Amino acid sequence: MSLIITLVLLFGTTQTQRTTPDIMMQYFQRQLQQLEGRMAKCEQDFQQFGQKMYDVFKEIHGQTNKMNVLRSEVKGHVDTVAMRLDRVERDVEYLQNNIPEAAHVEIEDSLLEHQVKEAKLKKTAVFTKDKECSSMLTGIKSLKIVKKAGDTTGSWMKDPTKGSAKIYFFSGTTNNTLLAYASLKTFTDYNSTKKTEVIRLPLPWYGTGHAIYSGFVYYHLADTNNEILKVHLSNRTVTDRLLLPGAGRMPAYSLNTNTLLDLAVDEMGLWSIHADPDFGGNLVITKLDHNSLAVEHTWDTNCNSRNAEASFMICGVLYVVYNSDYGGRSSIQCVFDIHDTIYTESTAKVFFPKRYTSHSALCYHPKDKQLYAWDDGYQTIYKLDMKKVTST
Repeated sequence: MSLIITLVLLFGTTQTQRTTPDIMMQYFQRQLQQLEGRMAKCEQDFQQFGQKMYDVFKEIHGQTNKMNVLRSEVKGHVDTVAMRLDRVERDVEYLQNNIPEAAHVEIEDSLLEHQVKEAKLKKTAVFTKDKECSSMLTGIKSLKIVKKAGDTTGSWMKDPTKGSAKIYFFSGTTNNTLLAYASLKTFTDYNSTKKTEVIRLPLPWYGTGHAIYSGFVYYHLADTNNEILKVHLSNRTVTDRLLLPGAGRMPAYSLNTNTLLDLAVDEMGLWSIHADPDFGGNLVITKLDHNSLAVEHTWDTNCNSRNAEASFMICGVLYVVYNSDYGGRSSIQCVFDIHDTIYTESTAKVFFPKRYTSHSALCYHPKDKQLYAWDDGYQTIYKLDMKKVTST
């Protein structure tokens, strides 16, 4: 009997010793599982916190960008208002200098109106027409496709003041290199690349609104809204620069969005054309002194930039060319004359011959009486029909 009790006790003790490690292992496993669960929850919370911080930083960055945009817009509006106030002050000062003092004289309304009109006429007479400016554009006489070269957008032109046949070639919408050819024949030759003069400018240009005048190239400086540079073609140095007030806040033409400033040359000299968002998107033309790049005068026109693709100046008259998004037939639908010698309201549309897509540039040559056009990569020349204008 005592032997049986001893065996039972021994057997029970052995079983307890054998099962204790298993129980401990199970306990530690449970603790590890709980710890892993807590670690996973901690990692999940950390990821959520990180995502929230990222969202907050993203929101702050977005709000900062919006504030910068709003600040730029406000600065633009302030600059425009200042420019317009300055223009009004100059106009009022001009009128005051041209209207006699009326401190002790009663002036009838009709007489005052007459004097104001006379003062305005004198004001426009400051920009006298060239002796060659006795005609107005009535149509396109002929079209000549000269060549297809370069990008789909660009511009080409000649210097009207030098009496030279040299061709200047700007391909694309931004670069610091332009090409020059001795003549139109050289430009169209099969081996024209071997006869090319490469002109590297000190700073890059933007858009397609360049101008060559009196041995200088005038262009819109890349990465700026409204800075115009004047660069000497021979020594490639910047001789003058201008920040044109109010310009560069929207494309000059809605169908040619890469051009913010369009520079033009006619019988009267150098001009700049841009669109004004504060004026309903209408075009503004500015007469520039080609020597100093000073602003001589500015006119708000009634020609809108919507559906416009290009424009050009002839004898102080702005001709705006319109088209459609799908590339229809281009036509001149708006004319603005700074001299008020053309009845622009009754001017008939002038249609261009059907070609490819649309113009990225139209450069008028006062001596040739031709337009040097860039049409979807094709260099084209339009001969113009002109008629005599009788002054009233």
